[in-house]
Amino acid sequence: MTLPALPERAGDRPETGPEVPHLQFTQTSPPRIREELRRWMAARLPHIITGRSEISAPSSWAVFLDGVAPAEGARLLPPRGDAEFAHLHADGSLHLALDPADHAAFLASGWGERHPLSHLGINVVMLYAPRDEAELAVAKKVIGASYRYATGHEPAATAAV
Repeated sequence: MTLPALPERAGDRPETGPEVPHLQFTQTSPPRIREELRRWMAARLPHIITGRSEISAPSSWAVFLDGVAPAEGARLLPPRGDAEFAHLHADGSLHLALDPADHAAFLASGWGERHPLSHLGINVVMLYAPRDEAELAVAKKVIGASYRYATGHEPAATAAV
């Protein structure tokens, strides 16, 4: 398991689409929060490259492992399953790979939901869009858990971004 304990998410569950593309329609992130999250990911996740997602909508911003193999047993996002481990949508929600042992705790916390194709064995969950600074801090914890699952390493311990 790589997911730290999360506080329960406040408020109602946002409205999301029931099919692919799996998007969040309500309670989206303000642009400032999305940009702060992108900067944090680029600064704190070593050995990654960023670019357009290989699986999501063209507007999605993805993080891929760069020059490192995934941790043993890690199942990352399709189509390759060994490079893209998370992507950020224009609404502020993310899809990411998490250790399957963490799925139940993540879902119970109210911070996200299963991907509509999870029944096909795809290891992807949706993290709801952070709406404010407090939720951004939780999103960083979940993304850090995805990075640990993907790489077997901790995110970089740099100054706050």
